[in-house]
Amino acid sequence: MSPVARLRGLKPDWLRDPRVWRTEVLGGLVVALALIPEAISFSIIAGVDPAIGLFASFTMAVVISVVGGRRAMISAATGAVALVIAPLNREHGLGYLIAAVILAGAFQIVLGALGVAKLLRFVPRSVMVGFVNSLAILVFMAQIKELRDVPWAVWPLLAAGFALLVFFPRVTTAVPAPLVSVAVLTAVTVAAGIAVPTVGDKGALPSTLPVPGLPDVPYTLDTLTLIAPYALAMALVGLMESLMTAKLVDEITDTRSSKTRESIGQGIANIVTGFFGGMGGCAMIGQTMINVKVSGARTRLSTFLSGVFLMVLCIVFGPVVSDIPMAALVAVMVMVCFAQFDWHSLAPRTLRRLPTGEIAVMVITVVCVVATHNLAVGVVCGSVTAMVIFARRVAHLADVTAVTDPDGTTVVYRVTGALFFASSNDLVGRFTYATDPGKIVIDLSAAHIWDASSVAALDAVEARYAQRGKTVEIIGLNEPSAALHEKLSGELTPG
Repeated sequence: MSPVARLRGLKPDWLRDPRVWRTEVLGGLVVALALIPEAISFSIIAGVDPAIGLFASFTMAVVISVVGGRRAMISAATGAVALVIAPLNREHGLGYLIAAVILAGAFQIVLGALGVAKLLRFVPRSVMVGFVNSLAILVFMAQIKELRDVPWAVWPLLAAGFALLVFFPRVTTAVPAPLVSVAVLTAVTVAAGIAVPTVGDKGALPSTLPVPGLPDVPYTLDTLTLIAPYALAMALVGLMESLMTAKLVDEITDTRSSKTRESIGQGIANIVTGFFGGMGGCAMIGQTMINVKVSGARTRLSTFLSGVFLMVLCIVFGPVVSDIPMAALVAVMVMVCFAQFDWHSLAPRTLRRLPTGEIAVMVITVVCVVATHNLAVGVVCGSVTAMVIFARRVAHLADVTAVTDPDGTTVVYRVTGALFFASSNDLVGRFTYATDPGKIVIDLSAAHIWDASSVAALDAVEARYAQRGKTVEIIGLNEPSAALHEKLSGELTPG
């Protein structure tokens, strides 16, 4: 391959193909429009000026587009982070909030380097489905708030927005339907002088770029002790939401991403955001779906431009953006919710075939997320429930059968299945100590010892037989089981 050909191969897709470039640019613009009211709303939740949320969305998007592990995923100020840090800002002020954001970023870098992303493999599919459905429900519920006590003109605008979003793609996909919908509805409301809630009603847009600086707090151990719990909570919630969103995008695009790089990237982005006076953030499922599913974006360019366009729209086109009717953005987000929800998971045919435990895990995940508005709570509750169900199911797979030799001097117990804390609890009661002959053989060739509880149970069996003057021989251990048994046997009870 020639040097020129090699250089061409190093070019990103959006430089090699003008069609990709157009898709990424338009995708970034649509996301930027959707980010503005969201960032302002989250700023209100956190109790800070709207500019703080908008600055956070700008810096998070721009930085994560370079250091993140998942291409085309959108990171910005989020409601989950706002809920975590709101009490700190309310009780101690903005300086402590900014310091907590920077510390949270440091925590995320450490957790990422320690391999916390690998824990994602323990999240079962039923939890993932519940996560996706609950996010769609939360985003939809957030839109309902925008439709309460509104002028009647909002409803025709909303219907027109739905119509454009559904039918315009049948005409052409060269321009994203959300962008067309927002532009048309804004033009209509401005030209006709229709008085409806607009983006400007959410709060004033910033007129200058953010400038770097240090948080205004005492640099003491007391400050660190105060902000550390909030920072750790923010780090964990942000990582969980970001990694789950990255996994979802992986499935949608049929590509892989580096979850470790994403974890560290989220930390770097939050540190930068803190030094620029932002409220921090993480991946945003709604805006990511707009970028990936609706706009078809696939590269880092769309993520980068979403942040750049956000500031350009606020600073240069602030008056125009302020006139965008909220009905146009609500229509876009509702359509995203509809497309994001896994309707197949609720189909009667699917529910009939799924095990009851899988359905329970999915429902628990959704209920916990919707009830608490905290994705981390739902994912943890769903995963713990799945683990309990799995443990109960596997515990019943362990079995013990006995065969006595014809001469009546030896009995062979054949143990099958996985031996761990749940299944080994019943192991001790599966032997007939009083009536067995003098020699007992326990055949574990069809079993596996997983933990200390199983070794302790085997020790208890041997001890009960020894009290009756009978000998026990354990055979058939595979190599890992034999190593664990040899290491722990006789060491788990006081001598």
